[in-house]
Amino acid sequence: MKKVIIILIALIALGGCKKNTNELIMVTEAGFAPYEYYDGGEVVGVDVDIAKEIAKYLGKTLVVKDIAFDSIINEVKTGKADFGAAGISYSEDRAKNVDFSINYSVSKQVVIVNNNSNINNVNSISNKKIAVQLGSIADTYVTDNFKNASIVRQKKYLAAIEDLKAGKVDCVVMDELPAKEIVSTNNGIKILDGALTNDSYGMIVKKGNKELLDAINTVLQKLKDEGKINSFIIKHTEK
Repeated sequence: MKKVIIILIALIALGGCKKNTNELIMVTEAGFAPYEYYDGGEVVGVDVDIAKEIAKYLGKTLVVKDIAFDSIINEVKTGKADFGAAGISYSEDRAKNVDFSINYSVSKQVVIVNNNSNINNVNSISNKKIAVQLGSIADTYVTDNFKNASIVRQKKYLAAIEDLKAGKVDCVVMDELPAKEIVSTNNGIKILDGALTNDSYGMIVKKGNKELLDAINTVLQKLKDEGKINSFIIKHTEK
């Protein structure tokens, strides 16, 4: 009798963990406007608009989960989510763990400083205290290229900005479009002219998930050809 009960409990547990095949689960980090951010308690943005088109193409219901940026790859890698989209730039290290879609947007890594900062250009931060988002391309770039810098890694960009405004760091390195959004809503900070490096964004799926990757690439290419991704960017930067 005890054995039967144990088996039944195990079957119930397995049933409860079964993934809903009618859902398409996307993981993101909703602090990266205009690509993903909260509006009235809902996660919206460029990536969400694209994800809705992907879900529509597949005939599925989109589910968006907001998690820490440095957890996104693992959620996709382990199959807890179908794909990730969060302004994710390609890197060889990331490509060892997940498969990348085609590029769908291009950005730059820029430097934000306080208005009264004595840092005048992007080439003057090599020995400064720099804040970045943990696990981001900015984190990788600064770590690889500014060996004498002191690097402060935050879970969210907004925490890095608060460090800057409080004088705890000299500057913040991050992607250009969200940087513009942040500067537009925070007095006393500015973006320096020029860029440290250019990069491009892709979406990620579990390694070997060719069927989903092909579907994502098909939708991305169609949206690019029709100019809709640029329209999404304009829509979410003019709000």
